[in-house]
Amino acid sequence: MAWRCAGLGWPRGTRMPVLEWEGGRISPLTPGKELGFRAEGQRRCVGARGNPCPTRTIVSGRATQARCAECARLDRAHSVAADTIADDPRTYRVYLAWFGPGMVKVGITAEERGAARLLEQGAVVFSWLGRGPLMAARRTEELLRTALGVPDRIPYAAKRAVRAALPAAVERAAEIEELHRRAVGLEGWAESPERMDFEAVDHAEVFGLVGLPAATGVVRELVDGGVVAGLLVAAAGPDLHLRTAGDGLVVVDTRLMTGWGLIGADSDAGVTVPLVDMAGPGAVQDGLF
Repeated sequence: MAWRCAGLGWPRGTRMPVLEWEGGRISPLTPGKELGFRAEGQRRCVGARGNPCPTRTIVSGRATQARCAECARLDRAHSVAADTIADDPRTYRVYLAWFGPGMVKVGITAEERGAARLLEQGAVVFSWLGRGPLMAARRTEELLRTALGVPDRIPYAAKRAVRAALPAAVERAAEIEELHRRAVGLEGWAESPERMDFEAVDHAEVFGLVGLPAATGVVRELVDGGVVAGLLVAAAGPDLHLRTAGDGLVVVDTRLMTGWGLIGADSDAGVTVPLVDMAGPGAVQDGLF
């Protein structure tokens, strides 16, 4: 019987990812865990805001969001990131997140979520900058983006490319500390956010990135009957790094798993889905192998 995947989560307080399944079941992802699954049937829309898609629409295997156009619109309509909720009464925190040399972003997250958002994004190091009401936090975020020249998004392909060659922890902290110093000294902060002292939180060991070898391939999409199997070496953000039989270290973005019905497979079954070859820039393996 197939279990339909609902994605990967980082429950607050655990610092350990879990695979989530339709119906509420979860599978903890501990380091060294043997994983193996085969996709079955067709990938279908997962719905929006906890509500199932009324049409169970088939969605593209390459999309990182397993939603049809209508469910995507409904989900976006209730998104803090889309600036559609101006009256949210919760306290928000502004943060700086570091993913690799020269790759720092600024963002906000609800204070009640703790560091979950940073774990979900695969932030190797982060520090809080300030806390306050939503719109004040949003204005501060925009100020910092402009004044510091840092983005609010970094592509996952860029994050993956540097995970096996990260500098030492002291160097990781130093880069984000300098940006924090500049950020809290800027003029123009909204009146309400409370500035917060620098404190580097490093997730390299939590993710399993210490001594991580370079990836040889990245799953491009799942297909009906396609297998992904291996030994879990690292989990950063939505990405699982698997040591596979004969295929080296393969990264699977669990966002590509959502919406699929998955059946268990032997952990030594290898990978039989299309891969992007990391050994050569832009090289793509077409079809199954």
